Amino acid sequence: MATRELTLTDLTRILREAAGEDESVDLDGDILDTPFAELGYDSLALLEVAGRIERELGAKLSDDAVGEAETPRQFLKLANEPVPAGS
Repeated sequence: MATRELTLTDLTRILREAAGEDESVDLDGDILDTPFAELGYDSLALLEVAGRIERELGAKLSDDAVGEAETPRQFLKLANEPVPAGS
């Protein structure tokens, strides 16, 4: 589990730092349910974001789970849920 909760503000900051930002997309808007593909982020960008989150927050994120998170809302849920014992 992360040492603190990842917020949408944290996620958008890390997205910008790790993978840049498409000028045609407003990451400060209502993006919780917007697919990452529409925001201009592919699976490699999300893996980079996941690595930064692990380093910054101490969250453990599996590559498979990261690949299944299609929207910021799903990614935040993944990052903020407890990691099962033994994982």
